[in-house]
Amino acid sequence: MEKQVRKVVLAYSGGLDTSIIIPWLKENYRCEVIAYTADIGQGDELEGLEVKALKTGANKFYIDDLREEFIREYIYPTLQAGAVYEGQYLLGTSFARPIIAKHQILVAEKEGADAVAHGCTGKGNDQVRFELTYKALNPKLRVIAPWREWKIRSREDAIRYAKEKSVPITATLTKIHSHDQNLWHRSSEGGELEDPWQAASASVYGLTVSPEAAPDRPTVITVDFQQGEPVALNGERLPPVKLLVALNRLGGENGIGRVDMVENRLVGIKSRGVYETPGGAILYAAHRELESVVLSGQVLRMKEMLAPRYAELIYNGQWFTPVRQALDAFIQKTQERVTGTVRLKLYKGNIIVEGRKSPYSLYREDYATFGEDDVYNQHDAEGFINLFGLPLKVKALIDIEGSGMSEYRHPDYSKFKRD
Repeated sequence: MEKQVRKVVLAYSGGLDTSIIIPWLKENYRCEVIAYTADIGQGDELEGLEVKALKTGANKFYIDDLREEFIREYIYPTLQAGAVYEGQYLLGTSFARPIIAKHQILVAEKEGADAVAHGCTGKGNDQVRFELTYKALNPKLRVIAPWREWKIRSREDAIRYAKEKSVPITATLTKIHSHDQNLWHRSSEGGELEDPWQAASASVYGLTVSPEAAPDRPTVITVDFQQGEPVALNGERLPPVKLLVALNRLGGENGIGRVDMVENRLVGIKSRGVYETPGGAILYAAHRELESVVLSGQVLRMKEMLAPRYAELIYNGQWFTPVRQALDAFIQKTQERVTGTVRLKLYKGNIIVEGRKSPYSLYREDYATFGEDDVYNQHDAEGFINLFGLPLKVKALIDIEGSGMSEYRHPDYSKFKRD
């Protein structure tokens, strides 16, 4: 028989699921409940949370402003890695869970709690992200996951339970979308989005206008980077939070950063989600272009190989793992000279690169020019081609000798032979 829980720290968002978990924990575990909220840029969603948590039955409430830590220690490393999950998703929910769980554990240790809890369902990825962080940072804490224990099986059931317990909620049976928002993005699931053929309704979107409704005139901006971190917008140096807020506004006004995708969850289920990452989409485009002039071809290709793996680690909740930390060491080395400026045009959902410059640029106009130059001897190309093509030449000679032919014909030659 498991030891009785005395005190549990709940990762509390104030949404439907975590709101009903407070009375459920007190009813089923007869324990103290401490509600913990991490401010990572949810905005208006944070208003009145303490009053709501205490009114719902929480014994204590904590909230931490983690916005700058979120950007510097989670968003920037992912941006610098160029990590994108399945070619589209910029991981806004994925790397938000480790920072929340980390500080939830710190509160549990401070309060002497013997358990932590979360409101993730048994079908999703977030349960893995929370619980792998718990295991990595404090495996002695007991984990309570109500969605894997209680008899509630749907959001409709959850709404009914909330009404029974007089828990104030905003979700209704007709307003059934599930949203997650922070400084980096807004994700939406549920409702008509559960049918991948059904178009997302306009009410799904909250950070961006549709490309059709965006201004008819483009917005041109510059973004400055220093060692891989964005530091200025249009020549004005801004701290991380203000910079990202400004980019979200500019991107949102121009219909930038919308993604509607069917993704593969870690638990083996396909799910459809709508993501809005206006500022993030701009930063990814700008950072990629600056790297194109600063990093060598070999380094870029290695980063391109590692980026999907880095994204997969984050998506699967493996933030606090030796392998991600090892990859970070490589990525940080690549960012030492990613300093410079990128000019972008934002227009009706498009990000158009107009220019990039860096004091560390490897681009040399005198080498790249098609005009007359004095730095490149074109005769040198002959020797290079002879060496580069040597394996092909050797194979062809062996084939000729082995077949007894007077001349060699490649197997694909007939495809190109004229009539």
